Amino acid sequence: MKEEVIMAGSGGQGIMFAGTLLAHAAMEDGLNVTYFPSYGAEMRGGTANCTVIISDKNIGSPLVTNPSTLLAMNEDSLERFALKVKKGGLIVMNSSLSKKEIEIQDVEVLKVPATELAEKLGDSRVANTVILGAYIKRRKLVSLKQAMESLTKVLGDEKENLLELNREALRKGEEWR
Repeated sequence: MKEEVIMAGSGGQGIMFAGTLLAHAAMEDGLNVTYFPSYGAEMRGGTANCTVIISDKNIGSPLVTNPSTLLAMNEDSLERFALKVKKGGLIVMNSSLSKKEIEIQDVEVLKVPATELAEKLGDSRVANTVILGAYIKRRKLVSLKQAMESLTKVLGDEKENLLELNREALRKGEEWR
């Protein structure tokens, strides 16, 4: 098994946090993992993406050109990476911020209103965690339980106040649909 994920969005949408959380949860589940962040030149509002590779075998390189999954937080990211997804792959898109209809042959598209669901929790900033919860449910590579446990380490003591909100966001994404 080898899952190659590109997570993409704008700076400030929590792309790196979501990638780190997924990588940490997979590692804690005993899988091999690489995590490779990529930042645009701008601090906020610029491009941000990361790749996470999860495998039950050794991983030769952290670079991904044709992912098996794309998590796209906005329309620009969807346009940039959607056509690179492998046949049989998955696109999980934030349909709250991207109204574009996308049909790619032999690629499943899962439209999650992540920002809208996050706003119902009281904070649109956890849309990244909502979309990650939906991805975890669909792919079943890591358990939701492990992602919840990994939140403690990824957030750290200084952001402990965000722990329950992010747990709720993971659950909301996992329960969606």
